[in-house]
Amino acid sequence: MAEAPHYLGHRSRLRDRFAQSPEALPDYELLELVLFRSIARGDVKGIAKALIARFGTFAEVVAAPVELLQEVKGVGPAIVHDLKLVEQASRRVAIGAVRNRQVLSSYAHVVEYCRTAMAFAEREEFRLLFLDKKNGLIGDEVMHKGTVDHTPVYPREIVRRALQLNASAVILVHNHPSGDPAPSRADIEMTNEIVALAEPLGIVVHDHLIVGRKGHSSFRALGLI
Repeated sequence: MAEAPHYLGHRSRLRDRFAQSPEALPDYELLELVLFRSIARGDVKGIAKALIARFGTFAEVVAAPVELLQEVKGVGPAIVHDLKLVEQASRRVAIGAVRNRQVLSSYAHVVEYCRTAMAFAEREEFRLLFLDKKNGLIGDEVMHKGTVDHTPVYPREIVRRALQLNASAVILVHNHPSGDPAPSRADIEMTNEIVALAEPLGIVVHDHLIVGRKGHSSFRALGLI
């Protein structure tokens, strides 16, 4: 009699473990559960482990560019589709925790949203969160995209856009693809220039967040604003 495949019953066991304690699953097993959707039968553990080995974490896998995902053996259109579905769902959950709330009273959600949206991007992006008089979110826009270590920022454009939206305050956000969220001298100088332009017009710069794989930094917390 032929020996049964080693993965026989693995899917149901993994689903049971997830139902009992979802936080206890390592990243590769959580990824396996996603891949169950993409590949109806067979062992997906090897693909899951290969993806984690290539990109590092579950979050980095779902945020990875399509062309790089496709370089991993066994990853086809169905897997890419489902990974990007998870990425978009994560972003919408994160922004849902911020919308229709006073942003400054739910700051942990703001940071989580920004990290979900930007921390694993391969190029620098500069994002603006526009707030009303009650610090509610009225706009969320990526103003500029750049290279792996630089994005052009035009302070006058930022202030002009805030005026167009009748924003009373803004939170500046950008990512460091290197992973290190520590602000550079250029980051500090640029932030000071934006503050100097915005303040006379009644626009408050509440904070400048830098997000990366290794965490985040806040200019407000660091005493830089």
